[in-house]
Amino acid sequence: MTIADLRQQHLILFEAISGSRAYGTNLPHSDTDLKGVFVLPENQFFGLDYVPQVANATNDEVFYELRRFVELLLKNNPTVLELLGTPAECVVYQHPLFARFRAADFLSKLCRHSFAEYAVAQIRKAKGLNKKINHPEPPARKSVLDFCYVTAGVGAQPVAAWLARKGYEPAQCGLANVPHLTDLYALFIDATPGRAHGYRGLVRDPETSQDVLLSAVPKGEEPVAYLSFNRNGYSTYCRVFREYWEWVEKRNTERYQNTVQHGKNYDAKNMLHVFRLLQMAEEIAESGVLNVRRPNREFLLQIRRGEFEYDDLVAKAEHLVTRVEAAFASSALPDAPDRAAAEELLLQVRRRFYGLN
Repeated sequence: MTIADLRQQHLILFEAISGSRAYGTNLPHSDTDLKGVFVLPENQFFGLDYVPQVANATNDEVFYELRRFVELLLKNNPTVLELLGTPAECVVYQHPLFARFRAADFLSKLCRHSFAEYAVAQIRKAKGLNKKINHPEPPARKSVLDFCYVTAGVGAQPVAAWLARKGYEPAQCGLANVPHLTDLYALFIDATPGRAHGYRGLVRDPETSQDVLLSAVPKGEEPVAYLSFNRNGYSTYCRVFREYWEWVEKRNTERYQNTVQHGKNYDAKNMLHVFRLLQMAEEIAESGVLNVRRPNREFLLQIRRGEFEYDDLVAKAEHLVTRVEAAFASSALPDAPDRAAAEELLLQVRRRFYGLN
């Protein structure tokens, strides 16, 4: 099923322009996003092929089946709740039955989680992006040996520096476990002609190995030093390295260039939505009203243009989080929407829609 099918079969209950154009934060080049609600044909609804939502290839046009729409309303999902607060000029089509859905009947303290905690996650995301931009990972990946250190007096040296200072080659080295000491190894050097001990070196392959390599050591050999492998440090580095280059591969080029150009090293569009969500959450907690069209367009666009310092924005956002938490703690909103009433409304609208069609 496609969006064209929904229109052709007259299955749409509601269709609206969403995103920045609904918030009032759009720019001349902003995309036009569409969201909506539809009802499956009766025989398909009662059959095996229930379709919860339909979207276009770029996912900027999304329509929710009536049941899925109500399920998300009961969770106070921001994207779906915002449909009930769509500014009149953004409504493309509304079936008379859809007027029975009112935001006031669904707003609850669950918005603290769905709006505010999502915004907190976006703050963490912004911090991660800030770190990626300011501390890029070099293309060459570090190896296990970069996390290996050899005892030297009362201190330790990177194994490569220690080998160079001693004049040893990695192939001369053999490692053996030290009982009861995790990731600490006795380091042996094969100084025999032709390297008769047959030590295997420190790693199998410096570029691809994920661990050090152990050797069989002849009885009576004495270690020349002890080697420590910082396994946790290596594991953390590998995760950060992988995440960084996955981000480079998948990042939105246009948004990244905008981030670099405004010079503040944060995703300005991301931070705009942090403040939008937190401010909406505070309004919901204090007044029980869902305001989709934002009254502070210029402030939000200042964020988008990168006119604030990153640390100042994060501090303001974290202060706003505290205010939101306090507002919900004293809010008169119910803990959750009335599930029974929502289900009855769902049934009535569906029956009525099928009866009319």
